[in-house]
Amino acid sequence: MIVATLILILSAAMFFFYFQAACQRILRRQFDLEYFRSIANANRLEFPSLRKALEESGAPIEYSRLRGALRCDFLALTYLLRNVENSKGGYSNEERLLILYFYSQSLSLALRHMLKLSDNKVTLRMTSVLQYFANVVGQRVGTVKLGSLTADCPINV
Repeated sequence: MIVATLILILSAAMFFFYFQAACQRILRRQFDLEYFRSIANANRLEFPSLRKALEESGAPIEYSRLRGALRCDFLALTYLLRNVENSKGGYSNEERLLILYFYSQSLSLALRHMLKLSDNKVTLRMTSVLQYFANVVGQRVGTVKLGSLTADCPINV
């Protein structure tokens, strides 16, 4: 019985380690441009200002405001990911993995708040997921916009 419990615990630990590593590898992807700023401004998303406040001051943000802003931004970005023109018509495997990662970090944020632990690192991880989603949306919008141009179609600047 002890061996089975030990194997279960080690297997779960290895799963979470590889899950975290895979998500971090996805989030390190570099984009040609910083699309997230224009997407965040156009949709009035709050994650860039939350991230900036945490990185600059390091002071904790009110939990209810933080949780509400991250949740609203997540819902808006996942809606945009699903509905912005893409070839697959839904989420990619990487996006599904990052959605699960965001949910796991959200659970971690709630647990850390209940235990009165610092939640800045978890919040930064969640904002990095949102930034990735905004970059993907911006890249897809840019591809659609540029794909519809022809040689005789002038670009309005």
